[in-house]
Amino acid sequence: MRKIIVRKILLLIAVISLATVCKGQNDIIIPSEFIEIKPPKVSSNDWYGLNHSNNEFEVKVINSSLIVRKTNEENKCELKIPSGTLYGINNGEWGGKLFFVPSTDSAKSITIKSGNIKFIFSYRNQIYFIEGLAHLGINEGALYKLNIEKNNGFTYGKILVFEDAPEAFTVYNDKILVATHKNFYMVTDFKKELICKDTFWSSLYPNSIAVIDDNNVFIGMRGGIARLDLKKRTLRFYKFASAAPPAQTFVTPPSAPSRHVGSSKR
Repeated sequence: MRKIIVRKILLLIAVISLATVCKGQNDIIIPSEFIEIKPPKVSSNDWYGLNHSNNEFEVKVINSSLIVRKTNEENKCELKIPSGTLYGINNGEWGGKLFFVPSTDSAKSITIKSGNIKFIFSYRNQIYFIEGLAHLGINEGALYKLNIEKNNGFTYGKILVFEDAPEAFTVYNDKILVATHKNFYMVTDFKKELICKDTFWSSLYPNSIAVIDDNNVFIGMRGGIARLDLKKRTLRFYKFASAAPPAQTFVTPPSAPSRHVGSSKR
């Protein structure tokens, strides 16, 4: 009898633990200033309203909380390396470049590549950069590996091509997640996998990705935030309520423990 009671107690503890984990993974609280609506169809009235919104929202996960804040488009990125700093410029249809400024001579600038440089980052102890442009009939992008040579020399090679322009990225569980102009990709061992195709956020300009777990990948963009389930490959959308008080940052209560925090800007 005693053994049976002990087994029942252990079983109850296991059930409660499992329920807690499941709740933590799926019941993420969204800031009250955002209301869930059906993802709008591109070119619909709802979509046009978002496209013309003056509000751009960035997402982050800090201390197990989803943080959403208003942001502005940035056209510059940088990465510090031991010998100096790498800079990327993205001026849209007016071009851009990747260049290096050595720490020994801040007045010197070494151009590495012309192009619309979106992101520069370190991954697996190597340096990579992403470029892309969506303008009129152009919608393209690519991932490159940057090689550091002697005497502040650089070479680079194209690793893979995206079918449309990358807008936001992050690294999660050794995978590169990329939200492009209208798609979402997951890159594993430098092989890309299309997770979502022809999404509603075409021309809503994703600017950041924040990951809590596989079920909760948040994407900041114009007019609101999207929520992606990597396993089910489903999307939900939370629109900023126009009647919400004017604030810059919107914070949720603590939720599931975060296994990754990531945010990237266009």
